[in-house]
Amino acid sequence: MRKQPSIHAARALRIAALLVLGLVLAGCGRSVTSTPGDAPNLEKWIAEVKNRPAPPLEPLPVMQQFETFEYAAQNLRDPFSKAFSDESGGSGPRPDPNRRKQVLEQFPLDSLNMVGTIGKGPGLVALVMAPDKVTYRVHPGDYMGQNDGRVTGVFEDHIELVELVPDGAGGWLERPAQVALEDQ
Repeated sequence: MRKQPSIHAARALRIAALLVLGLVLAGCGRSVTSTPGDAPNLEKWIAEVKNRPAPPLEPLPVMQQFETFEYAAQNLRDPFSKAFSDESGGSGPRPDPNRRKQVLEQFPLDSLNMVGTIGKGPGLVALVMAPDKVTYRVHPGDYMGQNDGRVTGVFEDHIELVELVPDGAGGWLERPAQVALEDQ
């Protein structure tokens, strides 16, 4: 069997620990507190630090010299001038600026879905669903898409149309396009 330490030994151990702790705390307190004789030394040290010369500043960077350029092409043709573009002439197709825009012209052509047809033969009408989830009736001669797409034919499985796209030189090109019936 193990022998229990006596109560007197435990009490002596506690007293010894308290004494060591007290000595450690007393030593810490003595180093933190200052005496009135330390103040002149501190003031002297602060005065010495203030009287030291400041470290030198880095020199300013050297300014880079740029070559001057004199523009001497005032008399040459201006590539951005509208005087050299062919916007007024030409016999090609052009969008009608006075035509009132239709509802389906506010949506891109690839966002429009053909969902069915109504009628038969030449009176066939296409049903097109727009991104706003509204279904519209489309007849030949209507416009749809953002490139002035004029519907040229409505068929059971697709809608044919002709779009006007800019050719990059101030003119316009006709481009055929289709909207096919969406498979359900």
